[in-house]
Amino acid sequence: MAGSTPPGTATATATPSVRTAVLAATTVSIVTLLVATFELSMADWPSSLVLLGILPLVALLFFGCGLWSATLLIQVRRGGAKFAAPLLICALTLVILAYAPLQQIALQRNFDCHRIARERIVARVEAGDLKPNVDSNENLIALGDNEPHVSAGGNAIVVDQADEGTYVLFLTSRGLKHTFTGFLHVPPGGDPNKFVEFDDKPPTQLIRYGKDWYFVAN
Repeated sequence: MAGSTPPGTATATATPSVRTAVLAATTVSIVTLLVATFELSMADWPSSLVLLGILPLVALLFFGCGLWSATLLIQVRRGGAKFAAPLLICALTLVILAYAPLQQIALQRNFDCHRIARERIVARVEAGDLKPNVDSNENLIALGDNEPHVSAGGNAIVVDQADEGTYVLFLTSRGLKHTFTGFLHVPPGGDPNKFVEFDDKPPTQLIRYGKDWYFVAN
């Protein structure tokens, strides 16, 4: 019949999809959480690259993703509550960043994974098998590529021969202006505040991680 619509030719109004937005928000959030968690593990990279490049870029990317997700809320009435999902993902990520101890988790993993190798290095230092070998710093031992990678900043450790024994610092990060964080092994009965790097100023962080082990920062 003329003017009738042939069967199967009618098209339903396309329902907008939010799948791409959810995938993008999830990807950006995962990247942000990984960078926040393993920021200290990037210490072997040039500090300026991490501090002035990667961190601001990831922060800007996450902020932009949050704003973009917020604009999707105008489609909730037409497309359904699913369009609020990207913003909820970003909000949940922000809560995790604010309240979850991400770096503490990463530090505990670092400590547990490398403890045995570090204690072997300490024993070799105490026995005199490893001695300072950097001309510009009498307290520095460059372990080199043939030793287990136990310290950031080129796998070098800082040692301090004191009356009570030997202090050994394994770096977890080395920042600008001689700032650092790391795990400090103190001799039995030793005081981490007496470590040579804290002669001018006491540590800004001092957290006990086990017998004779402390996490320190200057």
